Amino acid sequence: MIIPKLHYISQGCSPKEHLENIQKACTSGAELVQLRIKDISEKKILKIAIQVREITAHFQTRLIINDYFKIAKEVKADGVHLGKTDSCPTMARKHLYTWQIIGGTANTLQECETLISKDVDYISLAPFRSTATKDNLGTVLGLNGYVAITEALNTETPIIGCGGISTEDVKSILETGVSGIAVSGAITRNFNTIRTFNLLLNASITDEQHYTFG
Repeated sequence: MIIPKLHYISQGCSPKEHLENIQKACTSGAELVQLRIKDISEKKILKIAIQVREITAHFQTRLIINDYFKIAKEVKADGVHLGKTDSCPTMARKHLYTWQIIGGTANTLQECETLISKDVDYISLAPFRSTATKDNLGTVLGLNGYVAITEALNTETPIIGCGGISTEDVKSILETGVSGIAVSGAITRNFNTIRTFNLLLNASITDEQHYTFG
């Protein structure tokens, strides 16, 4: 599976808000949505994931479930995203369908190398800058951190920038060797920015991310 260059990470104060925001993101042209809900039971997340799968299927938007690989399998999502304290990708892989993808979060070069050794399909390198969306943030990486890590890694595995990213950051982030971005706050505040992000990323289904940075 080709990894889209723009990931929308769901936000909301309630499950209903997450659903509404995912619907808006799909309507606005999001290619990939990550359902990320914390602090509610797995049973409730499954219920929401079933509804989200219906929405994303209607729009032919790819769906990634944050943390819960068993739910990702049950609802036949396109994959799962595992944070640093979540399940090991190797273990998740054994449970998932062969076509499902696994993404992982990293903050350091060593964490990236570990994820690559576990055959993840993409790495979310975070945070680009500090953000209110997440607790226990690692070291803020910024452009210099992205350059240092991508140059040292020299990997085919897509690196997705994440953490407080706005449309103004896209051009300079792409110049670091990072191949895409994951956005939560900026999109939730204004779903029209999806079109802007897509234009800046030159993202389209036909542009199959097999490009090199000159």
